[in-house]
Amino acid sequence: MLDKLRPAAAPLDMAVGKPVAWLNEQLDVANERLLVMDCRAHELYESSHIEAAINVAIPGIMLRRLKKGNLPIRSLFSCGEDRDKFARRCGTDTVVLYDESSCDWNENTAGESVLGLLMKRLKDEGCRAYYLQGGFNKFQAEYPIHCETNLDSSCVSSSPPVLGLGGLRISSDSSSDIESDIDRDPSSATDSDGSPLSNTQPSFPVEILPYLYLGCAKDSTNLDVLEEFGIKYILNVTPNLPNLFENAGEFRYKQIPISDHWSQNLSQFFPEAISFIDEARGKSCGVLVHCLAGISRSVTVTVAYLMQKLNLSMNDAYDIVKLKKSNISPNFNFMGQLLDFERTLGLSSPCDNRVPAQQLYFTGPANQNVYQVDSMQST
Repeated sequence: MLDKLRPAAAPLDMAVGKPVAWLNEQLDVANERLLVMDCRAHELYESSHIEAAINVAIPGIMLRRLKKGNLPIRSLFSCGEDRDKFARRCGTDTVVLYDESSCDWNENTAGESVLGLLMKRLKDEGCRAYYLQGGFNKFQAEYPIHCETNLDSSCVSSSPPVLGLGGLRISSDSSSDIESDIDRDPSSATDSDGSPLSNTQPSFPVEILPYLYLGCAKDSTNLDVLEEFGIKYILNVTPNLPNLFENAGEFRYKQIPISDHWSQNLSQFFPEAISFIDEARGKSCGVLVHCLAGISRSVTVTVAYLMQKLNLSMNDAYDIVKLKKSNISPNFNFMGQLLDFERTLGLSSPCDNRVPAQQLYFTGPANQNVYQVDSMQST
């Protein structure tokens, strides 16, 4: 009688988790309708992962925006091949997500972990999504033959800088999941948690370093502002805004023809942008970095400059700029490019997501005085 009162065990196909033995069988038979998503940090994925798994990772500072659904879905995939693969197969294939050692998933507490958040999003979209019981650790221990390992890769332990991301279903409405090719207005900017910001930002450029200013298109057309800040170099990070005073000969311009769009590769221009800013410093001139709104493209270039010149991790450089100008909001793909730039620079502490504890110092362009970069004070 008691057996009749007990709820029947959910069949395997109805469960949200799949055992490692099941995944091993699918890989043994080369199931072509299986999409495996690695939800760990990129460094862990590079070190070792389940064969054919796709890894998509995001900076930790973007996680809150993802939770609120404020990221365009397609922009979450920095690799075009993986993006296309997911777009083709997410609606028809069985999607299996794994992290380091997942043991359980509960839709009521899904937001407490990256894997849980992604599972909930996939389930809400109607995808056939499952998590791997025991995660990568258990699978690798029992079935190492189906794991790919890079012996030359150094794995970052403890707290990686990137929270793994994988397996979000692409909406059928393309207009809602693609970053608009039209520049965003400053009043529409959001904080890193996705919350709208009040439009209380100053109308003049913000000093990031004693000679480096971050601003918007309006700043680049105001001769009084340019004169007040000693700006003679102007870095225009747009494809179509005119260099207004270029023919006057008083200003030196450089234009980077990039739209604020998830498909754009801004990182290819980092070296020449950094060189241009350094040229201004060498000539004891101020330099204005601007796009249209002063919240995405120009911010990305400024963060890249701080990373290279002050040897800062992406998160530290981002924090400094954000404390100076709180309404910054680079699009997600640009954040991914900054993360790649961090790895290219080989920074010593890529997993540190804090503003540096010790003060930073930088020499000003006009003299040999040493300026303190006070990252804890907003201008």
